[in-house]
Amino acid sequence: MEKTNIYDGVYLPDIVKWGKITGWFGILLSFGPAIALAVIYGLVPPGSAILTGFVSIAGAVGVLWFVEPISYFPIVGVAGTYMAFLTGNISNLRIPAATVAQKVAGVEPGTNEGSIIATLGMAVSVIVNIIILALGVLAGTQLLAALPESVVGAFSYLLPSLFGALFVQFAVAKPKLAPIALGTAIVLTILVNKGIIPSFITTLVSVFGTMFLGITMHKKKLI
Repeated sequence: MEKTNIYDGVYLPDIVKWGKITGWFGILLSFGPAIALAVIYGLVPPGSAILTGFVSIAGAVGVLWFVEPISYFPIVGVAGTYMAFLTGNISNLRIPAATVAQKVAGVEPGTNEGSIIATLGMAVSVIVNIIILALGVLAGTQLLAALPESVVGAFSYLLPSLFGALFVQFAVAKPKLAPIALGTAIVLTILVNKGIIPSFITTLVSVFGTMFLGITMHKKKLI
């Protein structure tokens, strides 16, 4: 009870406070160059161009604006959500770091302990990411140029391999739900490849469909 009171009464208020501050600061830095061009040099694109750009981006990834916060929050918690959406590389770096940290520490996602451990894992990934990026900027081009073409081509399989490893990790924890999630994703992918449905529906239905089935199966005590 004391731990819960500290988490809810001390930890979370500070996280929300600094999460909002850093979030707004991140937005300012993101739009800073555009604002500077508009204010200092008077370079403002026409409204039609802004609207076209927004619609184009929303059509491609707009569904993720709703799916990702909802689907990732149970894993990373409040602090992890602020950190993930500020630093980026969520699905291919932050979430794997969070889940591996929880696995090693032996804590469950969705708990207070799991949230804290996920935050620590993600924080370490941010530090390592910055170091690797710095090295990559300084020596990455020369290093890639020195690698065989077959090795460079193999890098394209890193992300699918990572998603596969994440799926197996959660499938072991929820073996009855895993075939349903995998089957749903496969069917939707086939429909997208055949041009029957748009690609954004795959993520939308896979995430929320699996969540709905999981809740239903849990209520019926099937899992």
